[in-house]
Amino acid sequence: MLFEQIARNKRRTIYVLIGFVLLLIAIGYALGYVFYNNGVIGMVIAVVVAAVYCAIMIGNSTSVVMSMNHAREIKRAEDAPELWHVVEDMALVARVPMPRVFIIDDPSPNAFATGNDPKHAAVAATSGILDRLNREELEGVMGHEMTHVRNYDIRLQTIALALSAAIGLLVNFASHWFWWGGGDRRRGGKDSEGNGYVQLIMMVISILLLILGPVAATIAQMALSRNREYLADAGSVELTRNPQGLISALEKISDSKPMKKADPSSAAMYISDPFKKKRSMTHLFDTHPPMEERIERLEKM
Repeated sequence: MLFEQIARNKRRTIYVLIGFVLLLIAIGYALGYVFYNNGVIGMVIAVVVAAVYCAIMIGNSTSVVMSMNHAREIKRAEDAPELWHVVEDMALVARVPMPRVFIIDDPSPNAFATGNDPKHAAVAATSGILDRLNREELEGVMGHEMTHVRNYDIRLQTIALALSAAIGLLVNFASHWFWWGGGDRRRGGKDSEGNGYVQLIMMVISILLLILGPVAATIAQMALSRNREYLADAGSVELTRNPQGLISALEKISDSKPMKKADPSSAAMYISDPFKKKRSMTHLFDTHPPMEERIERLEKM
């Protein structure tokens, strides 16, 4: 059951990521078609912008994310013995290097992992999670985070954030350019009468893509995050051989107040939604799966 769930979630992640990249390319094509009557130019621009964003964000992800969430680094075991040793144990079991360890001074229990790869990973835990969770529960949480590190979810989440930011930049660029002028499409000559309807349909589709692209990107990013949370929960059980520890931890985390210092753009990285936002009817814009479903899946392992 456990390995079947892991395999299924990995397949879904691949599908979502492929859809994300195709969406970026489609928006690039729409941008090129609307302004230059040449979709290929727009696709090239989109790929270049996305590559630059990914390179910048991957190279600086740890320092940027930790700074945005007001985390302070723990550089020796004496500063937070239980957290340090639990992270050390879970890293050993997961067969990844010991990550950097940070603490966020916030009474709400939560945690996340970030970084470029397992060699440059970092984990952060709130002071609230250290106060409320016992060692068994903390092992479940850190097993979850080590799974994110081992599975390169930390890089995947950074790439998704970069792609989403690139799509937002392209759409903002198109919006400003549309209103202020520019591009061969706006200045260009007349199309032949035979192609008029085709050109009109293509133009409408392209404009719709530019309008709805950021919404679709957000949905894809949230879907990717939700799917990886299920996978990390399963991975935690694989590492600890104790689903009850994580179940108890998730129950305590869900029964808490929102965080005060969390950064909104990092919300999807946390083990639970730090803002405790109301869930949408369709769950399309939820950063995390419903806690009840996560616990139900863990109970079946």
